[in-house]
Amino acid sequence: MLAERRTLPATTLSGGQQQMVAIGRALMSNPKLMLCDEISLGLAPVVVRDIYAQLPSIVNEGAALVIVEQDIMQALAVSDHLYCLQEGRVALAGVAGTLSREAIAAAYFGV
Repeated sequence: MLAERRTLPATTLSGGQQQMVAIGRALMSNPKLMLCDEISLGLAPVVVRDIYAQLPSIVNEGAALVIVEQDIMQALAVSDHLYCLQEGRVALAGVAGTLSREAIAAAYFGV
């Protein structure tokens, strides 16, 4: 997707393309652990889907990902484990596929 734009200044890229470039730059150092902080923030839904579709391949290449995300459904779709923090404390933790939406909502909103 970015190959055709490789000669253009980064400032001409869309927000989603800039996010992809940032992820690519991080991957160039072959990290063992990568922190993705709000990777969907301000991006169009189609771009968010494209980015999240690539995350499993990053993990398959050997990198561990920590995803900090408010879009819970996107994060759950690619996560093994979920940790919900409230005021710096773990309010909920568990295997992503076993936690109910109600439990996640209660922990997320501090109910």
